[in-house]
Amino acid sequence: MIKAVFFDIDGTLVSFKTHVVPQSTIHALDLLRKRGIKVFIATGRHLSSINNLGNLEFDGYVTLNGGYVLAGKNDVVYKHSIPDKDIESLVHYQEKEGSFPCAFVMENEIFMNYTDKAVKDVFRLLNFPSPPIRPVADVYGNTVYQLIAFFTAEQEKRIMSILSHCESTRWNPLFTDIVPVGSNKGIGIDKMLEHFRINLDECMAFGDGGNDIAMLKHAGMGVAMGNAAEDVMKSADYVTTSVDDNGIYNALKHFNII
Repeated sequence: MIKAVFFDIDGTLVSFKTHVVPQSTIHALDLLRKRGIKVFIATGRHLSSINNLGNLEFDGYVTLNGGYVLAGKNDVVYKHSIPDKDIESLVHYQEKEGSFPCAFVMENEIFMNYTDKAVKDVFRLLNFPSPPIRPVADVYGNTVYQLIAFFTAEQEKRIMSILSHCESTRWNPLFTDIVPVGSNKGIGIDKMLEHFRINLDECMAFGDGGNDIAMLKHAGMGVAMGNAAEDVMKSADYVTTSVDDNGIYNALKHFNII
């Protein structure tokens, strides 16, 4: 019996085409809550950057790809930060070897060193609020939970070699989310389920991107959206229709959960 459902945001709850949650999904979430099933967010976004869900309510938030987990919006259940040594290595690389746009995601704020066309294109696609611009060295003395790094897959091997305690969770060719080793949405789900005393086989997860693969493989039932990449679909137990074709509603009906 499903007692909890986790949802990625971009490309899963929210359409890339319309930047809103489809009405069929809003209806499905309402039916879940009426049945006493808890609904959670599982996203790469910071809580302050979740600006596209309207007035929808959730029981908790797995944010920063599992690195920062909250029951409700205020009760921190779990947090896992990037080691200071890796941040120091990144700042040195930026200053000495080559600069690239990078957002530093902290507990209560986000800032970037600079933006370019790729950054603007991605933020426009995601309807993502643009962080303030500050010198990269301003990160010193702060705890960082995630990096949003704008470099290509070809550059990734070199840059990630200096971040020895981190891993890349790329879901877009223009950028990657960099998280501490051991952070992923699957881990975040575990922390949330432990808090609410729900078993893993009693949860379902929906996703569409590369950073959803760990979650889809780990959840009791992993559902990939029809607009997901092929490797994401292969990691899921079931593939539904796209976000723009009532994918969440159709899957929940298919499994008789609503």
